[in-house]
Amino acid sequence: MAIRQLSETLINQIAAGEVIERPASAAKELIENALDAGATRIEIATAGGGKALLRVSDNGSGMDAADIELAVRRHFTSKISETLDDIRTLGFRGEALPSIGSVARLSIASRKAGSAEGAEIAVAGGRVVHQRPAAANPGTIVEVRDLFFATPARLKFLKTEKAEAAAITEVVKRMAIAFPRVRFVLSGSDRTTLEFPATGDDHLARMAQVLGREFKENAIELDAEREEVTLTGFAGVPTFNRGNSAHQYAFVNGRPVQDKQILSAIRGAYAETIPAGRFPVAVLALTLDPALVDVNVHPAKSDVRFRDPGLVRGLIVGAVREALARGGDRAATTGASDMLRSFRPGFQPGWRPSPAPPTWTAEASPSRPYSVDPGGDVAFAEPPQAAFEAFSTPTARADANATREAPRPDEPPTRFPLGAARAQLHENYIVAQTEDGLVIVDQHAAHERLVFEAMRKALHAKRMPSQVLLIPEIVDLPEEDCDRLMAHAEGLGNLGLAIERFGPGAIAVRETPAMLGEMDAPGLIRQLADEIAEWDTAAGLAAKLEYVAATMACHGSVRSGRRLRPEEMNALLRQMEATPGSGQCNHGRPTYIELKLSDIERLFGRS
Repeated sequence: MAIRQLSETLINQIAAGEVIERPASAAKELIENALDAGATRIEIATAGGGKALLRVSDNGSGMDAADIELAVRRHFTSKISETLDDIRTLGFRGEALPSIGSVARLSIASRKAGSAEGAEIAVAGGRVVHQRPAAANPGTIVEVRDLFFATPARLKFLKTEKAEAAAITEVVKRMAIAFPRVRFVLSGSDRTTLEFPATGDDHLARMAQVLGREFKENAIELDAEREEVTLTGFAGVPTFNRGNSAHQYAFVNGRPVQDKQILSAIRGAYAETIPAGRFPVAVLALTLDPALVDVNVHPAKSDVRFRDPGLVRGLIVGAVREALARGGDRAATTGASDMLRSFRPGFQPGWRPSPAPPTWTAEASPSRPYSVDPGGDVAFAEPPQAAFEAFSTPTARADANATREAPRPDEPPTRFPLGAARAQLHENYIVAQTEDGLVIVDQHAAHERLVFEAMRKALHAKRMPSQVLLIPEIVDLPEEDCDRLMAHAEGLGNLGLAIERFGPGAIAVRETPAMLGEMDAPGLIRQLADEIAEWDTAAGLAAKLEYVAATMACHGSVRSGRRLRPEEMNALLRQMEATPGSGQCNHGRPTYIELKLSDIERLFGRS
């Protein structure tokens, strides 16, 4: 078979298959052109999910008749000259317009500011239909109709009109976040109008437009630099999370990207603070020398390649973790809203209390603090005078001695961020009164985090204190599990867990971490054996020591269903206030929910 050169039209259609995958791809390329032209107002209109119509209008610099003729030719561009080392624009290849024109009906009308007349060109299936002078406003209008009519096989791979319209919306959102000085309007017969007014230099206001007002209330600012790479943006508190990663936005030198390295760094930064199956909300902007990043590694320019990926990952992980330590230990404001919504379905105007009212102790008084009564769920009682003798472990009692500031009965709780304990509900939830509302704490989740942070701190100091068991616990295990555990016996010993081999199929536990007190040693050993089997490397434990510490903390924490004395509850609150990361347990679930007084008043219709 003889070798021959492909036609220009076929070459463009092949290129279009890489650059223009769907209507959203065309929208992205056209919006990028408008932004590169200096537009401050961009309007996007669609029909049929962008397949029937996609129109992008802007007030940018515009083109004259000579420029508009060259714009539809492949590899003609005004954005770069000789090299790819200094790319400072969104587009640079000169492929978008000819690619679109090869598979659709494309028309462009444009006029430069100050010019007497504009110009228009139409292309269908890769061939110029006409080029002529035209009346036009300053700026450019690009209209794409019947996308993929010239390559009908591509239409079979498109999704529903609704799904394609949603993809275009996502493109507009990403561009809107990246360029807050630009006004974006998205409209069409297949959607309601979506408008993002310009917010100038207020990037957070634009993020709130796109991500919702809640993000503004639950975001922590990022501003870090390492070796001339700058990271700015906002990271959501861990308890403000979503069911997918669609609310994670990353930008490199102003370019929206969906880069796997960056998304992986975000996951690493939020490790141990987000529950499995949940994803943080974050907007990250990286600024660096264009020579240090390659934006030409993907046809759609959605991936980038950094010259030093380790530096970028370390910057992201370090900056986000520092921000979370600084301001992430708070409940998301959405917790109160979720609580209020949970009340509403059961509310009825004709509601009456049940015939059997709750029984209080004889000394009950509305002005006195709550505590647990052994005979019922909640009761009133005198506050204790003793300090926290908490959780039956020497370390916890030692920590408690440093927190002997539990509120007196007549002392307002305003001096404490998490307030003063007033009740324990269902032997698991602590209700505390704050200056302007109340806090509900999950006692097991909270103490689990406190124990974990203490163990994590001890990991970087010295061998953790242990308590010797009078009678060693013998745990029967498969021989291969015993071999894995003994391979990591030294590392486990540093955590206060001393084990020995006891025959071919058993492990003897001789010491356990002192801070965990009484615990289910066999259960812990079996879980650790399963986890180490997954890592299956000699160096695995060293890299996973914090994960092991989290597992131990879960086994040694205050259990749900345990009744706590008021001094224990208050001591737990004080320790939470002094401990980094106490807003989430080791599995990422929130440890407490805050309900403002205004929320309570709204629940009762008083505001």
